[in-house]
Amino acid sequence: MTGPTVGGTAPRSGTGLAGEPDPVGESDPVGEPDPVEELDPAVLLRRVAQRGWRLATAESLTGGALVARLVDVPGASAVIAGGATCYSLQSKTRVLGVDAEMLAATGAVTATVAAAMADGALRLYGADLALSTTGVAGPGADDRGIPEGTVHLGLARRGLPTLTRELRLSGGRALIRSRTVDAALALLSSVLDD
Repeated sequence: MTGPTVGGTAPRSGTGLAGEPDPVGESDPVGEPDPVEELDPAVLLRRVAQRGWRLATAESLTGGALVARLVDVPGASAVIAGGATCYSLQSKTRVLGVDAEMLAATGAVTATVAAAMADGALRLYGADLALSTTGVAGPGADDRGIPEGTVHLGLARRGLPTLTRELRLSGGRALIRSRTVDAALALLSSVLDD
């Protein structure tokens, strides 16, 4: 059986990721992605479609840039279940069900919050996979002193433990956000390789 047709290519920005596994959930290292194949959203969406899966996103740091990169691909609607941009702590709770007390205690830039955001998007959209992004794009540290370039990714998978990834990125706000999208696509690719 063949899945929906998803094709074309979307523009992508440069890579330059530095990632370390995070202790929340399972961790698999994100290696240097092959910029031609692994981060091509059209290739990734075809691979998701071949498995008959639906994909969702929950974004804070990237403000919708991840789902925008994915829906640039013609036919993406066959695979993308939806995307939630939840920038405020309140929206993370209201839309994604992230625990308000945890957010008040730790802020949004933690692996636990990234996992909760991904889990929330998985439930919200009834998806099979959900990617999340949270972090500090800068300039400078956030109000809790978390340094610019600190990023947490989450990847929820139906019936499996949620993965998280912590990254330390540099290059200023725009580049940090762009590299976060690339890292999320690399994380998705690593799961599709399993």
